[in-house]
Order: sequence, then C-alpha cells, then structure tokens
Amino acid sequence: MEVDAQTSAAAAAAGDELRSLLSATLSPDKAQVDAATEGLSRIAAAADPRFPVALLAIAAGNGDQGTKVAAATYLKNYTRRNIDWGLSSPELYKEFRDRLAQALLQVEPFLLRVLIEVFRQVIEKDFVKENLWPELVPQLKQVIQSSNIISPGQHPEWNTINALTVLQSVVRPFQYFLNPKVAKEPVPPQLEQIASEILVPLQVTFHHIADKVLLSRDGTNLEYEQLLLITSKCMYFTVRSYMPSRVKQILPSFCKDMFRILELLDFNSQSEDGATTRLKTAKRCLIILCTLVTRHRKHADDFLSQMAHIVNSATRISSQSIHLHKLDPLSDRIISLSFDVISRVLETGPGWRLVSPHFSSLLDSAIFPALALNTKDITEWEDDTDEYMRKNLPCEHDDISGWAEDLFTARKSAINLLGVIALSKGPPVVSAASKRKKGDKSKGKGERSSIGELLVIPFLSKFPIPSQGEDVSSKAVQNYFGVLMAYGGLQDFLTEKKDLTNTIIRNRILPLYSLDPCSPYLISAANWIIGQLALCLPEAMSTNIYHSLMKALTMEDFDDLTCYPVRASASGAIAELIENGYAPPDWLVLLQVVMKRISIEDENESALLFQLLGTIIESGQEKVMPHIPEIVSNIANTIMNLLPPVPDPWPQVVERGFAALVSMAQAWESSAPDENKDIEMRVWQSGQSAIAHTFSLVLQKAWLLPVEQMGLSVCSALPPLSCVNDASILLEFIMRSITSMEETAIMKVFDLVAIWADIIACWDSWEEMEDQGIFNTIKEAVNFHQNFDSTGFFLKILPSRSENGSQSSVISWVSSFITRAIEAYPSATWRACSCMHTLLHTPNFSHGAEDTRMALAVSFAQAAFSCFKSVSDSPSGIWKPLILVISSCYICYPDAIEQVLRKDDGNSYAIWASALAQISSSSFNPGLSSESEIKLAVLTLATVIERLLALSMGGTKVLHDCCVSLMESCIHLKEVQEDGDDGDGAEDLDDDEEEEDTDEDDEDSDDDDDVREETEEEFLERYAAAAAGESIEIVEDGDIDDETQDIELGSLDEMDVQQVVLSMIKIRPDLLGAQTFPNALMERMAETFPEYEQLFHVHRQA
Repeated sequence: MEVDAQTSAAAAAAGDELRSLLSATLSPDKAQVDAATEGLSRIAAAADPRFPVALLAIAAGNGDQGTKVAAATYLKNYTRRNIDWGLSSPELYKEFRDRLAQALLQVEPFLLRVLIEVFRQVIEKDFVKENLWPELVPQLKQVIQSSNIISPGQHPEWNTINALTVLQSVVRPFQYFLNPKVAKEPVPPQLEQIASEILVPLQVTFHHIADKVLLSRDGTNLEYEQLLLITSKCMYFTVRSYMPSRVKQILPSFCKDMFRILELLDFNSQSEDGATTRLKTAKRCLIILCTLVTRHRKHADDFLSQMAHIVNSATRISSQSIHLHKLDPLSDRIISLSFDVISRVLETGPGWRLVSPHFSSLLDSAIFPALALNTKDITEWEDDTDEYMRKNLPCEHDDISGWAEDLFTARKSAINLLGVIALSKGPPVVSAASKRKKGDKSKGKGERSSIGELLVIPFLSKFPIPSQGEDVSSKAVQNYFGVLMAYGGLQDFLTEKKDLTNTIIRNRILPLYSLDPCSPYLISAANWIIGQLALCLPEAMSTNIYHSLMKALTMEDFDDLTCYPVRASASGAIAELIENGYAPPDWLVLLQVVMKRISIEDENESALLFQLLGTIIESGQEKVMPHIPEIVSNIANTIMNLLPPVPDPWPQVVERGFAALVSMAQAWESSAPDENKDIEMRVWQSGQSAIAHTFSLVLQKAWLLPVEQMGLSVCSALPPLSCVNDASILLEFIMRSITSMEETAIMKVFDLVAIWADIIACWDSWEEMEDQGIFNTIKEAVNFHQNFDSTGFFLKILPSRSENGSQSSVISWVSSFITRAIEAYPSATWRACSCMHTLLHTPNFSHGAEDTRMALAVSFAQAAFSCFKSVSDSPSGIWKPLILVISSCYICYPDAIEQVLRKDDGNSYAIWASALAQISSSSFNPGLSSESEIKLAVLTLATVIERLLALSMGGTKVLHDCCVSLMESCIHLKEVQEDGDDGDGAEDLDDDEEEEDTDEDDEDSDDDDDVREETEEEFLERYAAAAAGESIEIVEDGDIDDETQDIELGSLDEMDVQQVVLSMIKIRPDLLGAQTFPNALMERMAETFPEYEQLFHVHRQA
C-alpha cells in the first residue's frame, strides 16, 4: 500500500509539472515559452509510454481552457510524430485509445476539433489498415442510439454531435479506394459493418430530424441542423468510392430527404449559425448527388424518378443565380454545384431526355443571369483586379465537360454547363433538300444539329451591342458582358464552326473596340475571348484583330478606374495570336510598346509584359534579334531596381523578368551565324559579350552586392533560392561567352560561380522544369574550370554563406547538389549521373586534390547504389545511368568503391556486377547505345572479371554473365565505331513512317462521331490500371529524353578498349576454357576480330 501511495504521489507530481509547462507555453514572455517548450521536449524525448495518457488526462480533465487546448494540441503533434509509440506497451496504448474515444463523447467543441485529429490517426492505423478494433462499431452504435438528442434521458453525458463527429472520422478514410490498383475492389468489410449497424438506423433518425427542421415554425435548432450536416458528410464519405449493399436499400429514402432539404432552401434567411449550417447541408447534398450521377449512375438509373428529381432540384436552385450579386460565397458555391449536377446528368445516357425540356428556362433564368455583369464584379474590379481576372478572365481555360470538378464559382459552372449544352446533339432534322431516292439506305436519317446552333447562338443574338456612351450601369452593357462570357465558354463548340466564329468575331466582337468611350469591362472580356479562340481565328481578320488588341494594350486608366485587366487580357491575347503563327506587321513597334509599359511602378503589369516579351522573342527570331542587346539592357535595369534586399524572396515580376532574360539568351545563342561569315560573326560576338556583361551585372546585384553593401553582419546569409534555374542559365551564358582572363575578372565570374555553387548545395525544391538549367550549368562550369581556372579556384576551400556556415569547395558544393538530385525524380537521375561522369573525369585534379576526387567517387557511388537498391526489384531503364556511374567510380578507385559496395551487404559487389552484365547485354532495353557508354562498360567488365577471378569466383553465374556481356559489348562497340550515324538515320526514317501511320489512324478515328459512353466496369479498370502503372510511367518519363547520351570519360576515352580486352583474353586462355559460351557468340567474335579467330576457334572446338 505504501508503494502504491508513493507511485500515485509521483504520478501526481509529474502531472502537475506537465500542466505547469503547458500553461507556461501560453505566456506572453518569450523566454518562459522557450523554457517550457524545451521542458516538454525533454519529457517527450524520454519516451515514457504514459506521456500521451497524461496529456489526454489534462486535455479532458478539469482546468482552464488555454491549458486544455495546449495539452490537446501537443498530444496531436506528438502522436503524429510518434505514430508507433504504442508498440512498446500494447496494453497502455489500448487504455489510451479507449480513454480518447470516451473523452471525445463529452468534451467541448473547441477541444473536439483538436482531439478528433488524434482520433483520426488511431482510426487510420487500427481500424482501416489493420482492422484491429472489432468492438468499435458495436460500441459506437450503442453510443449514438443512446446519446442525448436521439434518446433524451438515457445517457445525457453522451453528446450526439460529438458521437456523430466520431462516426465521421471513422468513415472518412473510406472516401478513397483502399486498393486503387484493384479494378473491382469489394467494399471493405469495416464499411459494410458501419453501413449495416449504424448508417441504416441513422437514416431513420435523419428523416425524423429533417421533418422537425423543415416543418418547424419556431426558428432553427442548431443541434438538429448539425446532426443533418454531419450525417450528410458521413453518407458522402461512404458512397464517394464504394456502395455498401445496405446503403443501396436506404438510398431512395435518403435521396427524398435530400430533395426536401434542397426544395426548402432559403438563400434570403438571416446569416445566423443555424441558417449557415443548413446551407452547408444543402451543399453536401448536391455533392452527394454529383457523386451518385458520376460514380454510381447505375444505382441512380434504377430509380429513374430520382434522376428526374435531381434535375428538378438542381434547376430550381440554379435559378437563384439572378441574386448572385448579393449572395455570400457559400450560397454562390451551392448555385455552382447545382449547375455541376445538371452538367453531369446531361453527360449520361438518359440525360438528354431529362434535361432538354429545361434548356430554354435554364438559359434564360439561370445560366445567363450568372454570366451578366453585376455589382459584385464592379466592386471586385475596383478593389482586387487580380481576383477579378482569376475568376472571369482565366489565363488557362478549363476543358468543357460534364465531369469537370473544382469550378467553385457559379459563373464558371454556368459557363461549363453552357458549353456542355451547346455541344450536345439535338433531335434529327430532315429537310426537303436532304430527302433521298427510293432504295437509299440513308433515307430517313436526318442530320443532327447541335443545341449550340439551334438554341444557344440564337439566344445570345437577342442582345445587341451597347450604343455609344453607355456606361457600366446600363443594362445593355451588363447583358453584353454576359454574352461575351458565354462566347468564351463556347470555345470547343466554336472551334468546330469556323464560319460561325468568323461572323461572331466580325459582327459581335471587333465593333466593341470602335465604341467611344470603350467600356473596359467589355473590352477585357473581348480580349479574353480572342485569346481563347486564337487557334481558329480567320486569317483575313488577323490584322484587324491585332490592331484592336494593340489599342487595348495601350489603353490608359480612367480618372477613377484602372484598366489593368484590359491591358493584361490584351497582352495574353496577343501572345496567343503570336504563338499560333500570326506575325505582327512591325515587330519593332510591338517591342517598343511593350518596353515602354514595363516599369518599376506597376509590378503586376510588368510581370505580364515580361511574359509577352518572352513570347515575342521566341517567335520573332531574326526579326527581333538585332534589338536583343538593347532590350536586355533595359530589362536588366528594371530588374535591378526591383530586386529586394537579402534575404527577402523575389517578387513575381523579378521572376518573370529573369524568365524573359533567359528567352533572350537562348534566342541569341540560337542565332549564331556560320563561322565562315566573318562580319556577321564579329557582330554577333560583340552582342554576345554585351549581353554577358549585362547578365553579370544582374547576378552581381542579385547575389553579391546586397551582402557587400550590408556588411559582415550578414555574410552568412545566402541570397534567396529564387529563380535558381533561370539564374543558372544566365551564368551558363556568361561562362560560355568568356574568351579571356581579363573578362573573368571584369564580370566577376569566379565570385558568381562560388555563390551559385553555394546556393544549389542548399537546393531542395525539386521540380523537373525548374532544375534542367542547373545541370547544364554544372557542365559549363566544368568546361570553364578547364579553360580558365589555372589556380585551382574550384578546388579551394571557401566559406559558405549558408546557415551552418561550413566551409567547402565549388566542386564539393556541386557534388552535394547532384548526389541529392539523383533520387529526386527520374529525369534528374539521368542528368545527375551525366554530371557525375563529368565531375569525375574532366576537372583538373592536379593541384594536390586527388583526395577530393576520391571523396567524390565514394559519395557518387554511395548515392547511385542507394538509388539503385530502391529500383532493383525488376530491370528498368533507370538502371543504366546508375550502374554506369558506379562503373565510372569503380574504374577510378576499385578498392574504395568495392569497400563502399560491401559496406551494408557482403553480396552487394556481386549484385552490382550482375546488374552491370545485365545492362551491357544485347537483350537489355534500353541498352548501351553511345560509344562512350559501351567503352565504359567494357573497361569495367574487364576489371570486374579480373577481380572475380581473384576472389575465386571462376565458376559462378555472375562471372559467366560478365564474360558474355563483355564479348557482346566488344562486338557492339566495333559496330558503333564502324557504322557511325547510319543507324540513327534509319531510325529517324522509321520514326517518320510511324508518325505518318499514326496520323492516318488519327484521321480515321476522327471520322467516328459515335462516342460510346464508358461503363462503370471500364472506368474501374482504367482507374486501377492508371494507379498500378503510375510508378512505371514515372520511370519511363524519365527515360525518354536521355536514353542515349554521350558521357565524359576523360583520359579513359583515349584507351584502346578492345586491345585491353583481347589482351586479357589472350593472357588468360583459361577464362574461355573454363566457361561454356554460345557458339553463335564465339562465331561473331571471330568474325568481328579476325586476328584472334584462332583463339575463339579453339574454344568452339573445346
């Protein structure tokens, strides 16, 4: 008893200490907060299995609200970081789990929101993945049925809302397929059990509470409203992917209750908690209807009347779009979902029959009111132009589809529905002119016109162009804005109707630019439409269209109204025109207009103009080349004025400016004249030098000057990791332009390279399009090192400006980047491996830095083999670069690399050797293709064979495979050297023929107008195939571009590889005698190397 008392007292003291530390974290004194945080971390690090239980006791016990929330929050973060803490004490973990479930039923809402996240982690692990909580569903069923709202008086301590929140967390993980790679995955038994024991009885409660809520005249009951909302969420999570058998039985009843909720929805009610909750329930009901139509249509088809009710409910709600200007975002989202429901139904088999009777009323009373300009648009234009453009003038148009998701605004959903309606086919129409003679099999088959022609375009034509002088308050202007929005949504329809498009552009769009004054709201929308239809604009009107857009691009602000959306949309439309092949009549005039408007005053507009400038440079080619040096200088001045002080991230306008500079650098390099044209080459080189000097000034301002100006106090601060890829390309341009040591000093190239290497050593934001320039710059830096680094600067130890302040060399910083890049993504693996070869074999390590080279080889081999182990389960293209990098390292330092390979597993050396033999064999795909790859493989195989023989592995399979691959590679190498590029030409010809065949197939497929609707089984099979093939596709994507590449071998490239191999075979005749090789291989070796025919002939006789 005395021991128990002492233990209890110790636990109480520990609890008091924990409560005190949690309370201290709420102190306004930073020192006290830091001390409390350190104390909590110390207790957590002790790994006491009772620590989570103690936190839960404080959170669910009696105490002040702040301390309880702090305990709950710390518990949430602790369990997230230590998900397996219960493994050390299963009994204690079960006690914690039960206490947590009990606490959730009784805690206040502010604690429920935090603790429920802890419970989700437990559910995911114990119930969903491992199914180790069989008593959960029966106990939860009993709690719900006995809780305070459903059964008043039985267990008043069990809060119904809390219990349903627990249920929501239990079903939440089942909203996604648990095994997406399985085509027809059965409903998980846990979900079937939940549906049978909880959801079926709960539907009765849902119906009963819905009656009370919908028929009540006494105002809203918040608890009842919350019950309806949470139950709706539970039902949504249940049916989003699966359809439990018992849910099918209650689906009709549940749908009827949802329809009643939607029918009595009132958007004009006061914005109180109960009314807001009702709107959230309605939103969830519409999401469920979308799911039933999209994912479980066959069940909805079983109750065809339900589909009709779905259409009627959605149509009624969508008609509220006339009040959009005064509705809050939640109501806007509900109307958006109502349009989405109709779009989905229209894409189904019976959709036409159900929706077509509503087409006219939908267009007139729902869709068009959502498109027309309203007071909310005008306010948004004035207060937040970027948000206005994002909603109404998106730079990337969403594909029109009944299955479109995440549209979120009523206007976007209305535009999408209008597009779906326009593309749908009307009933067959037979005209007198189309009647056929007797016996014609086509008789009676009328042409099917689209609803776009029959209904949509005629409806829009009713609205005239506003008269001169009408302002935004005019109904004509507001309606015509809706017409323009509609035209933008008809992009897919108008693309197929070029004559109609021409008429609309000529008669309904271009006249707007002649109005005086022009309405900026209409002109911005007109610009947007032209950009959307750029692909199918008539050539005859291209000049008029271009001049209209130029007028919009130069439109100045009114006294009290910004015209930035007009200029921004004009910029985007001009870029679309140019990208689709339109050549402006005077490129210089366009450049002058763009450069004049780029300034440091309006960063948003300058950012858009930088994008347009990049498009002009890429498309203008020789028309704009003479002006590039001057443009580069002007842009550089703007960028340098916009650069923030270290370490602030660069604003978007600076990033866009760097992208524009990159476009000009690439365009200038691609315009290099032939070397035999002396005059043109001198002019080009002069421009190259001027551009390089300007780039150097920009990078100095971005990377060097801020630190120099701010003094030594920030010498350890790296520049922000902004535009690293683009800045790398500019640095590459500078290094490629250098012709003398004097220029390296003037442009501070060594300083720039040092800070650049320090920056990329800290890079971890891996993204394919953001990294490619870095890899190219690494190779250019090595070339620069060879040509101009006479003092070995790249190998010198330099101070780092990173936070840790460590010292390293340029070479080491670069190697740090590529050893991490090798596991970033497949394309990075290829590029990193290529850079590893370059760093190993190209730099001049004669400055007493051979140890550095060995350290590189060891780190490269470790990184490559680690990556190889992660993909070694089955042969794939990504093997080749990894195995070849290890080979490069091994050739340089065999003993050190063998030690690296044997470090974790004594068999790793043989695994690598076997993989080397595999990628070098003629049967591997993609096999070795470039001469340098084959040379490296041959040299390494020869060295490996010698080593295997030294290890007394003469009779092993790995030695046999290495010998076979060695001979095949020798033959392949000689063929490549003799054939040159003949094989590439043949492959190109084959590719062209394949492309032609593909084009013909595409043309044939275009003729097939009848598109069969995808069945549910086909959808599931496609979904599973996509999930199963996802990892394979990722690897393949990485292989495509870099399958064939020349790698740097340095002095190894000068070796007579074949002589090395054949000499080894001659010196070791027992090597061939001890192995059994295919006679065909021996014959090919004898034919390829006739001087050694006798040697191979002897082996064949043996």
